[in-house]
Amino acid sequence: QVQLVESGGGLVQAGDSLRLTCAASGRTVGNNVMGWFRQAPGKEREFVAAIRLGGGSIYYSDSGKGRFIISRDSAKNTVYLQMNSLNPEDTAAYYCAAKTTGTYSTTLGPRRPRDYDYWGQGTQVTVSS
Repeated sequence: QVQLVESGGGLVQAGDSLRLTCAASGRTVGNNVMGWFRQAPGKEREFVAAIRLGGGSIYYSDSGKGRFIISRDSAKNTVYLQMNSLNPEDTAAYYCAAKTTGTYSTTLGPRRPRDYDYWGQGTQVTVSS
């Protein structure tokens, strides 16, 4: 069992930065993958980034590549999402997820919501123009 708690969301202006934090508790091991997704009202949940806890593999969506940075602190069982140059299109609820079972493409990474086994409650990010 894995519990995930996100924090760090808020209301910012276009061009600002935010850092989201996902604190994991429970059983997490090196070959697990932690991911960030987002969901805007009326839209499907969208992959943002993922990182393998044991290191060596990081994946980004096209919308996040170049602006967002995912990182981890294994000692703290925590994953971060640094978001830079935010724009109103980034407004969404951001969710942390943990993949603890199954396989995935090591080239593309696990980027479908159904690839993940556990989810946090989400944190809202709102970017004003």
